[in-house]
Amino acid sequence: MDTDDFSADEALFSRLRAMWQEADPVPDGLADRMVAAVAVEDLSREYALLTLVEGSTHAAVRGEADTATLQFSDGQTNVLLHVSVAEEGLRRVDGWVDAAALAVRLVQGDRDWSGRADEHGRFAFESVPPGVSLLHVVVRGADGDLHDFRTPRFEV
Repeated sequence: MDTDDFSADEALFSRLRAMWQEADPVPDGLADRMVAAVAVEDLSREYALLTLVEGSTHAAVRGEADTATLQFSDGQTNVLLHVSVAEEGLRRVDGWVDAAALAVRLVQGDRDWSGRADEHGRFAFESVPPGVSLLHVVVRGADGDLHDFRTPRFEV
């Protein structure tokens, strides 16, 4: 391939670009809106990550030292998880979501558990082995559209 081929290609691409810019121009502000949409998506994930993750203060009252309460939010959906130690070192995960949840799934590596939230947003997973987990909830937003809510990884 010689340099004449590149200049011919460049001229062809230049004509194609000009033709498309005239036939179907990029809408005004599209690039700015895309940058803003990506930034909002990143902020939602970071907010979910940084939202309260603390040990439960109720644990000492009940004498259960191995409980934790985790709260996640993306600004539209809030999820509260209460993790407690069950028999044989397994965990029970009780959760509440404040949106219409169509599906709830707890994931640990290759394993996952599916659940459903009741009309109050409550759901539970029993006999979960300890390990790094994440929660995936499909919710119907106020706009009627389905949204995925995913927590960052957390330890149960």
